Amino acid sequence: MPSPFDQSTYQVRLDWGTAGLDRLAGADVVVVVDVLRFSSIVVDAVASGAEVGLAEAETWSRNGAAVAVAASRDSTVLVGSIRNAGAVARAVQTIQERRQARTSVVVIAAGELDENELLRFAVEDQLGAGAVIAALSARGIDHTAPDAAVAAEGFHALRAAVRHMVGASGSGREIAGGIAATARIEAAGLTPTTVADAAVLDAVDVVPVLRDGVFTRFE
Repeated sequence: MPSPFDQSTYQVRLDWGTAGLDRLAGADVVVVVDVLRFSSIVVDAVASGAEVGLAEAETWSRNGAAVAVAASRDSTVLVGSIRNAGAVARAVQTIQERRQARTSVVVIAAGELDENELLRFAVEDQLGAGAVIAALSARGIDHTAPDAAVAAEGFHALRAAVRHMVGASGSGREIAGGIAATARIEAAGLTPTTVADAAVLDAVDVVPVLRDGVFTRFE
């Protein structure tokens, strides 16, 4: 019997973290949104022509990478962020056209696991998820669950303040103060996306897709 929390009657769904992914009904496409910094780094790396292994990403990301691992079992996994929200919507539309069938989309805001493994709400991921959902709606993929609709409308309302909101967020301030993950990102040969750049809407026209454990450019 369907759960009232699985959002299965809607085409576009939203929840948080791996627990949220488990809570939702299965979908054709899962979009992983971890703005600071998994999604932004992977998007920028793939845009530069590189590929990023998921196993390698797990060494420097404990949030977005974990969602991607869980999602890869049954769905096409795309990486979404503020930087490529419009491109993600185009990719989903392309997938739907190729399938010639209505395509269900789950957007997972990764959030932030604390030292006790409790998931913390992350405003940057709420905004990133909202940006992706708003872009989907603009392309007619707009049968959204209430959770998804609220995120999209929140993004619309705060669009002019996104850069400030991301920079002033707890995650943004933490990164500005210096965190150990930055060294691990650099050790993996990747360039950490700055907090300011992570908040730039549609700066990149590239969507990473997970294929055989590696993020490559969606074509």
